[in-house]
Amino acid sequence: MALTVHVDIVSAEEEIFSGQAEMVIAPAMGGEVGVMPRHTPLLAPLKAGEVCIKNGDDTQYFFVSGGILEVQPHVVTVLSDTAIRAKDLDEAQALEAKQRAERAMQDKKSEVDYARAQAELIEAVARLRTIEKLRKKSK
Repeated sequence: MALTVHVDIVSAEEEIFSGQAEMVIAPAMGGEVGVMPRHTPLLAPLKAGEVCIKNGDDTQYFFVSGGILEVQPHVVTVLSDTAIRAKDLDEAQALEAKQRAERAMQDKKSEVDYARAQAELIEAVARLRTIEKLRKKSK
């Protein structure tokens, strides 16, 4: 039997996942981080992207809008404002958000508006990449 670590993925609204994993891959600001059981304690900021939970032949994917990754030797916690199972992402909604953000960036009225639109664009593109990755992996 392989070693596992307990994983919790929590959004502002609800707990999205709680279970065991042999490996967790998360989009840290400095690059993707792979975490296995008994990993050294770590606290890392996350960027918008895909969190992958691997347990044997079962792999689950989640989208996070950013947040914090906390790693303890036997527990991994992902805290995010928005966390969604990748299979529940709406591609049409993500495309619309991307287009809306691009228009807002072109029509910028202030630096704050531009920065907000840029952040929305980054999140929309990350959602679309997660959908694309999930589509490729299910083929």
